Amino acid sequence: MDSAGQDINLNSPNKGLLSDSMTDVPVDTGVAARTPATEGLTEAEEEELRAELTKVEEEIVTLRQVLAAKERHCGELKRRLGLSTLGGLKQNLSRSWHDVQVSNAYVKTSEKLGEWNEKVTQSDLYKKTQETLSQAGQKTSAALSTVGSAISRKLGDMRNSATFKSFEDRVGTIKSKVVGDRENGSDNLPSSAGSGDKPLSDPAPF
Repeated sequence: MDSAGQDINLNSPNKGLLSDSMTDVPVDTGVAARTPATEGLTEAEEEELRAELTKVEEEIVTLRQVLAAKERHCGELKRRLGLSTLGGLKQNLSRSWHDVQVSNAYVKTSEKLGEWNEKVTQSDLYKKTQETLSQAGQKTSAALSTVGSAISRKLGDMRNSATFKSFEDRVGTIKSKVVGDRENGSDNLPSSAGSGDKPLSDPAPF
């Protein structure tokens, strides 16, 4: 028994048996990696597609490099012109908003909203609701006006009452007494300057 032809996988059920299908045929990596999408292509077609793919990838790299160079040049021009990044952002936003406003979707949406608004404002339910709110507002204003008039009238009655007048007279009397006492007290205070000018009496002789 040739050990080289035996199955070297110890977990295989054919362990120790010769494999009739195992031959020393080199494996083609290109065939092994071929996907089902390329099975219907000839070798020449596949080589042509691979060459075109390589060319497109190289063009993408070149375009990215050109774009990066253009962006750097654009930034340098803006810097020399004194254009800030914030200004450019505002300009881009304004341009984008203008593009949105003139777009078909925005115009159609605005027209649709206008139609809905007109239908709602012209509907009977909207008119009834508006009338109800208007009447409620008028009633509320009238009620507040009535309450204010009643409060003013009540305050007037209180000022004209005998109790309020008696209280007002007492407050006036107390105020007059306080003011009068303060004035009289200030007039009766001894003058410090006069007491200083008064000569001292001579002592009695012995």
